[in-house]
Amino acid sequence: MPHIHDKIDFTVEVFIVCKNKVLLRKHDKYGIWLSVGGHIELDEDPNEAAIREVKEEVGLDVRLADSRLFLRNTEKYKELITPKFLNRHYINDNHEHITMTYFAVSETDAVKPSDKEKSEEWKWFTMEELDSGKYDLEKNVHFYAKKALEELVIK
Repeated sequence: MPHIHDKIDFTVEVFIVCKNKVLLRKHDKYGIWLSVGGHIELDEDPNEAAIREVKEEVGLDVRLADSRLFLRNTEKYKELITPKFLNRHYINDNHEHITMTYFAVSETDAVKPSDKEKSEEWKWFTMEELDSGKYDLEKNVHFYAKKALEELVIK
């Protein structure tokens, strides 16, 4: 999706856990391992964007990790699932992203990318593979992926 705003866009990323592994994708443009995610559209909240992006990019139905202690949903009020992390990062000289990082669980590891998806390289990583150094993971991706596994793996 193209940028929505000139200077800063709000985005989501989702670290999906299934069968004691976390899903990463090789970004088609940057050639680095990243989570699933994208821009928050003008008519959706961050939770909706996270679930939509996962469905669009990898064809998975996920449940966002929910740590809400208070829940109030009415016709005019909706309590959102809080992101695990929040960051602001540079895209180019004229543009930045504020990214909300979520963890999620999938019941299946059968990735089904849409026809529109440009990335063709996906991998479910074990904790050992994350730590191996073999995949040259960005520090934040490595950190978030490990945290997702630590939090969501059934012991």
